[in-house]
Amino acid sequence: MIAENPYDHIGDRGGPAPVLQRSHDRPPSLDNPRAPKRATGMPNFEKYTWLFMRFSGLVLVFLALGHLFVMLMWEDGVYRIDFNYVAQRWSSPFWQTWDLLLLWLAQLHGGNGLRVIIADYARKDSTRFWLNSLLALSMIFILVLGTYVLLTFDPNIS
Repeated sequence: MIAENPYDHIGDRGGPAPVLQRSHDRPPSLDNPRAPKRATGMPNFEKYTWLFMRFSGLVLVFLALGHLFVMLMWEDGVYRIDFNYVAQRWSSPFWQTWDLLLLWLAQLHGGNGLRVIIADYARKDSTRFWLNSLLALSMIFILVLGTYVLLTFDPNIS
């Protein structure tokens, strides 16, 4: 005796379930898949950001590992870090440049990564716009504040 499939009757009900068909539910390329993509914005922007992520990632590995080695393992390690150590370190143009590069590359690298995540997961254009705006404002704020502190730091304050 063959058991009857309990799902055989589903096809008799009249087709697929209705869908809301909102603009953010269906990618625009599915409506007319052979239509040429409209050129918007800067050409090759995504290619350049992809290259930036690769090169900045390599430089960041060097900068971050160097920073961790100097701050955590060199001489007495974390036990020597205080205001005087930071003041002495930031009085050197070499360390100011090192920390400035670390700040800028880390912020731009991380911000670009978040931009890609927002583009992948935000379904509505308005959501994508506001998330990208919030991301840009926070990145600008952190970059301006960090650069200001690094470049105007007075090591003689005590």
